[in-house]
Amino acid sequence: MGEISLNELEARADAAGIDLLQIDLDSIQLPPGDDFGIISDDEDVYQEEQMDFDYGLGNTIVVDNLPVVPKEKFDKLEGVVRKIYSQIGVIKEDGLWMPVDPDTHKTLGYCFIEYNTPQEAELAKEKTNGYKLDRAHIFAVNMIEDFNRFMKVPDEWAPPEIRPYVPGENLQNWLTDEKARDQFVIRAGSDTEVFWNDARHLKPDPVYKRAYWTESFVQWSPLGTYLATVHRQGAAVWGGASTFNRLMRYAHPQVKLIDFSPGEKYLVTYSSHEPSNPRDANRVVINIFDVRTGKAMRDFKGSADEFAIGGTGGVAGVSWPVFKWGGGKDDKYFAKIGKNMISVYETESFSLVDKKSLKAESVVDFSWSPTDPILAFFVPELGGGNQPARVSLIQIPSKEELRQKNLFSVSDCKLYWQSNGDYLAVKVDRYTKTKKSTYTGFELFRIKERDIPIEVLELDNKNDKIIAFAWEPKGHRFAVIHGDSPRPDVSFYSMRSTHNTGRVSKLTTLKGKQANALFWSPSGRYIILAGLKGFNGQLEFYNVDELETMATAEHFTATDIEWDPTGRYVATSVTSVHHEMENGFNIWSFNGKLLYRILKDHFFQFLWRPRPPSFLSPEKEEEIAKNLKKYSKKYEAEDQDVSLLLSEQDREKRRMLKDEWEKWVSEWKRLHEEEKLLRQMLRDGEASDEEEEYEAKEVEVEELLDVSEEVLFEFGQE
Repeated sequence: MGEISLNELEARADAAGIDLLQIDLDSIQLPPGDDFGIISDDEDVYQEEQMDFDYGLGNTIVVDNLPVVPKEKFDKLEGVVRKIYSQIGVIKEDGLWMPVDPDTHKTLGYCFIEYNTPQEAELAKEKTNGYKLDRAHIFAVNMIEDFNRFMKVPDEWAPPEIRPYVPGENLQNWLTDEKARDQFVIRAGSDTEVFWNDARHLKPDPVYKRAYWTESFVQWSPLGTYLATVHRQGAAVWGGASTFNRLMRYAHPQVKLIDFSPGEKYLVTYSSHEPSNPRDANRVVINIFDVRTGKAMRDFKGSADEFAIGGTGGVAGVSWPVFKWGGGKDDKYFAKIGKNMISVYETESFSLVDKKSLKAESVVDFSWSPTDPILAFFVPELGGGNQPARVSLIQIPSKEELRQKNLFSVSDCKLYWQSNGDYLAVKVDRYTKTKKSTYTGFELFRIKERDIPIEVLELDNKNDKIIAFAWEPKGHRFAVIHGDSPRPDVSFYSMRSTHNTGRVSKLTTLKGKQANALFWSPSGRYIILAGLKGFNGQLEFYNVDELETMATAEHFTATDIEWDPTGRYVATSVTSVHHEMENGFNIWSFNGKLLYRILKDHFFQFLWRPRPPSFLSPEKEEEIAKNLKKYSKKYEAEDQDVSLLLSEQDREKRRMLKDEWEKWVSEWKRLHEEEKLLRQMLRDGEASDEEEEYEAKEVEVEELLDVSEEVLFEFGQE
């Protein structure tokens, strides 16, 4: 509540008819508490999100095992300590205090150092704990907060309170929806909302809504079990079908980015903090938490430069995610790129596999197979071209090289895995002989075949610029947008040919399409050729089985496209990050029929809730596909019921409008009748309601049309 001046107070009192001089101010009793008993709408959220962390002394460390010296050597020791600790961060003015024994006038063997930021204090602890000043003096460094925490532990042991077991909600319950609908989350303004996609009824069905649920973004876990939110004090995860109770919190002040492991066992959090000295690099803190227990399994701290190798993006030049997860859904391994190496860690001990990193000179990019513990990495040309570029496939944990391909005259490489890990496409940009331009080709690795054969693919016009590349999920086909804007071509290829299953073959080329992005359905077969950004949201829904266009449409200025996990529906959206006009989202059927459109101001995010993989075997899925007509009868009947219901709702709406109109007409007729006597009186007893009572009279009216004067003769002229 803002302060108001005495003049304003007097003016308000006058307006309310109150004489301030007559009021005994001492007799007024205000409700207790800072808020005077008036609780804000979001007070419960604020209270709930406050984590019990006191960072008052978070920037102070205690350095133990210092030499005990007399008064005359005090300045020398202080100078040595200051020199060591000033290299790590900026010590506050009067921020170094070395206590002295009042009896002996000697130091007590420890000191306190206060930095400008908690991050510098943590780094000082990490870097100097165990620092050897000389043989007899090895530093023991602790945060002063740790002492405060340990001092609060009671002297007497008390048995922990045993709380009664309360079964939680089944976190997979949302998968049992009778209508087999999918959920999605949106963020618009300060609200975060979860909906069912009720495509049959052509509308979203609300599930849960909360204001100020996150401070930056929300994120589903890869299998859809959790929804993660981001706060000043850390991250939190929530779950359920409709209640979305908080399940766990993860303490990480000023967290900026988060990432789940593929099997949802671990959550990686990232923050970057500016140093006191502007010449120093940003300080990065990365924590890996166990999702279910909230325990921090491992942290990584250092300068932003240490985490910025390989690729760009993320925050402050750091490529995100810093750690890439491998080994399928088991979450066994994770790795990060370093200078001339790839560091691979295993989650059993959270330490390096074989206690050492994988050496790879000047490595710039790497990628895991989505299903197997296989790493692919790219090393550029070295020694002025004497040592060729290469792509290597490495098996983990043995670190055995499964396959290697040397590449010449390379300017750049991109790695694309197919979702089942069956194929790896390496897009290779090569220099022409003159070195003035580049052309592109593909090296296609058949991972699951014996000795991993490699095929080279060049486009019909190898000088075409590659605009986009995408594998068909779970399939053997891929699509490429190539050529020059504004109307590039789109080509489809298969890793099988009609005569030889081990040969890549071209299926078709679509000429002159307004497309710059490819979006395959998660179940394959269908793809959207999209023209985003400069193409203003052009959409072409294409059936790759039949090689034919199902529909063309437009979602003007669309910025994002996302298929639902089943491949039945697709969402296109316009977020306010890119455009302020027409914010919101459209839901389409897989074949390009617009089902419904929702407009939302300040629209930030649309995310489908992912589904875990099906428990059905490939054979069972194939059997269902063959007998689809038998299974679909039930759903066709339900669709028919919904269609009839919608028709009935339309008829009911029209009936209501008709009833309202008739009610309105009869009301006016009633009023007309009530006023009949009044009208008769105003017309001197003449009744005027019936047409026949009127009498026609002819009235002659004389009308003067024009008057003009004309002088014919003038007298008196000579």
